Amino acid sequence: MHHPFVAVLVCALVAAPLAATAAGTELTTRLDAQLERNRARYGIAGQAVLIRHNGKLVYQAAHGEKDVERHAPVSADTVFDAYSLAKLLTSTLVLQLIEQGHLELDAPVSRYLPNLPVAWQPVSVRHFLNHSSGVPEYFEVHQGAVVSKGKAGFPPTLDAVFASLSDTPMRFATGSSNRYTQTNFLVLTALLQAHYRQPYAAIVRQRILKPLRLRDTWLGPSGVPAARLATAYIGKDGALRREDDFAWPAYAQGHAGLHTTVGDLDRFLQALAAGKLVRRATLQHLLQPHPLSTGRNSGFVSGWEVGQSGDYRQVGHDGGTRVRARLLFKDTLAGDTWSFVYFTNGSARNVWSRTLVDSAMAQVAPRLFPRETLSERMYTHALANEGSDDTALKTWLRDGSGIPAKELERELNNAGHAIRENLGDRPALRVFTLNTQLHPQSANAWDSLAECHAALGDADTAAALYAKSRQLAEAAKAKP
Repeated sequence: MHHPFVAVLVCALVAAPLAATAAGTELTTRLDAQLERNRARYGIAGQAVLIRHNGKLVYQAAHGEKDVERHAPVSADTVFDAYSLAKLLTSTLVLQLIEQGHLELDAPVSRYLPNLPVAWQPVSVRHFLNHSSGVPEYFEVHQGAVVSKGKAGFPPTLDAVFASLSDTPMRFATGSSNRYTQTNFLVLTALLQAHYRQPYAAIVRQRILKPLRLRDTWLGPSGVPAARLATAYIGKDGALRREDDFAWPAYAQGHAGLHTTVGDLDRFLQALAAGKLVRRATLQHLLQPHPLSTGRNSGFVSGWEVGQSGDYRQVGHDGGTRVRARLLFKDTLAGDTWSFVYFTNGSARNVWSRTLVDSAMAQVAPRLFPRETLSERMYTHALANEGSDDTALKTWLRDGSGIPAKELERELNNAGHAIRENLGDRPALRVFTLNTQLHPQSANAWDSLAECHAALGDADTAAALYAKSRQLAEAAKAKP
């Protein structure tokens, strides 16, 4: 069924704000308004959000529709496909074994799984957790093996998957780069099953779902009450189209197919932060940034994306464009912490979930999270009326954003590229132009503006701007 984007924008918003005992009316109003802005900007079908600070509920709300054909509203107990958030359960189970001394983080995987492809055997457990192993993606076609997603199906067993990749070259030298690969978590699933001598689903139930009483969580859609399940949508040509659940095999449950509610995912995050699944000291140690062989920090640590938000270390994970969980802590997990769970069932623009969480962070604590606040303000600027006065915005960027001057050009450039991806080239052009006005001597700022003009088909302007960028870069190199 094809649903015009305009219909998404004008349909009546079903909003069900829930308890917000730790938040003032003003904050609740701001967050409600942000969810509405996100719906209108991106054509989001339905969304559910839960935010905590130091374990106390700050905000919880459900907006929009879980089924746009039936106009069925999203509610607190709506079950969403959480996709790759399944990996957080797997990585937690692996970290438990490391804490207990049953696995060594830097031991070769062959110590525990001797029958993997020869090229994989020296790769450590850490590299599989950090997506720095270099192993190939299993659902692509390799050497004629039937491993293509959505085509002829998958090999029947994990061993058959690994055998089908035995002659496939590594993607890069282990430890030299990151490449997010489902195969990494197939190996971790195999490690867990080898240790416990049980199917993966049984391990998850016994060690996470039952202890935490996650009664609204399923591995795959089987068993989910149909009336509670959100219909998944994908954006096609600016419109929402239904997207059916992908039929992953059972051995893929360690990396895909998790179905849960914002409440259950929140309970998992709170238990993790409280040290109920892995001791806080152990978890904090295992979440330290880890360098690749190039010296650059790995983008993943112990199965989590890692980064920095102001004074907070940030760890999180997404389920593609639709869902995201994020945990932030200032000094230790026992100190100042924030958690964000933001679920959607799809959007007409396929907006990335990180953009949605950033927008919520900007409303909750703009001074604490300056980069996320800058990002949200750039989205607003990108969509403002042509010719609107941006003097106040420039003053804020220079003097009030909280971004160090030496980092401002890069942050604006990053925001521009994110806007290109989520809203298109024309809105992003305004941000790249603003960046050149604030940083006229930056070759990088002019290069990004040129790239955007080229994407819009303005070849002459792009050529002139590329030339200016090269001139500035050469001048910078010539300086003593």
